[in-house]
Amino acid sequence: MTDLRSQFTEHIAWTSDNPIGLSVRRAEGAVIELAGGREIVDMISGIAVSSLGHGHPAVLRAIHEQVDKHLHVMVYGEFVIEPQVRLATLLTSHLPSSLGVVYLTNSGTEANEGALKVARKYTGRTRMVAFQDSYHGDTMGALSVTGRSVYRQPFEPLIADVTFLPYDDISALSSIDASVACVIAEPIQGEGGVRVPSNAWVHELRRACTRAGALLIFDEIQTGFGRTGSLFAFQQLGVAPDVLTMAKSMGGGMPLGGFAASREIMAVLRRDPALNHVTTFGGHPVSCAAAAASLRVLIDEDLASRAKWIEQTIKQRLRHARIVEIRGRGAMLGMLLDDDELTARFVAESLSAGVLLGWTLHSNRLVRIAPPLTIPEPILHSAVDRMIDALNAAATPNAAQQPT
Repeated sequence: MTDLRSQFTEHIAWTSDNPIGLSVRRAEGAVIELAGGREIVDMISGIAVSSLGHGHPAVLRAIHEQVDKHLHVMVYGEFVIEPQVRLATLLTSHLPSSLGVVYLTNSGTEANEGALKVARKYTGRTRMVAFQDSYHGDTMGALSVTGRSVYRQPFEPLIADVTFLPYDDISALSSIDASVACVIAEPIQGEGGVRVPSNAWVHELRRACTRAGALLIFDEIQTGFGRTGSLFAFQQLGVAPDVLTMAKSMGGGMPLGGFAASREIMAVLRRDPALNHVTTFGGHPVSCAAAAASLRVLIDEDLASRAKWIEQTIKQRLRHARIVEIRGRGAMLGMLLDDDELTARFVAESLSAGVLLGWTLHSNRLVRIAPPLTIPEPILHSAVDRMIDALNAAATPNAAQQPT
């Protein structure tokens, strides 16, 4: 293990100066087993990826079956690949007919890149509108519509002609006009603080895009696949986007993303020139087999409804004087504390107590909670108990450091 850690230090590119540094032996359900045998509860689902938990039997079975058939061939809409077709057919059967065609990608960032390109090509316009505090990915295009300067500034200049509007502000939507190719929005902002907008704002956003002839893109990379209490968050809002982007939990733990739109919109990928947007590995057969199995479990077991139970349980039980609020929907929650340093101590204390939570220095006082939708009731209650104990310890750091 010492050798592995030294090789990690030497050869893996870190994304912070102090990586978490957990060494994983195996993961099953809601529990991650570390190399030393210690177990921790994954209350962030690999950043909203493992919604069925780690290593769901149906997903593993589908992976093994597809591996025995074939791996990569040609995946970008030229070959008839059974796992792709099965997945797209099942997925679109649960979407509006206007979202009946799917382009499969490797990741959420790539899904957003494709959606932005389609919007510009379809409308013939260049201007794009996004929202302050949004997050859509780290490639140059997706970063160009990400509304957080902490991510954007190190890489500027980015793609020009992007307007950022305040999120959940109806009056600002009047600037969406006939020069706009697309508006990209998260139905619930994730990295921006787990912010749930008003229904009135969402409906006016849809009307503003329709009036302007701009495509409305909903980024459901984090909110999708049951996490907020429905298959996709927009299905609770009474409006539909022109383009839907998805990823994270889509692949059941395998890398996969995609975007859906109408056949008319997607037709711009075919011509002028042909093959004007392709991917080498997006829609990989093994990932698609895993995704189809995951989606069947999600639908058959109505796990979206279980997300609502998770929300209710956490909001009822996770109470403390230092908690300002717990916001969000379903199993996509954000716990806001009253102090930056307290938040850092709380996350560290929780990890020491065996509970992994989502937090970065960019989130300041907000801790993200996104457990697997399949998390067993006793494990969820135990995790909440440990979080409360951790918050008590973090709130009295000097007492917590005294020997017992």
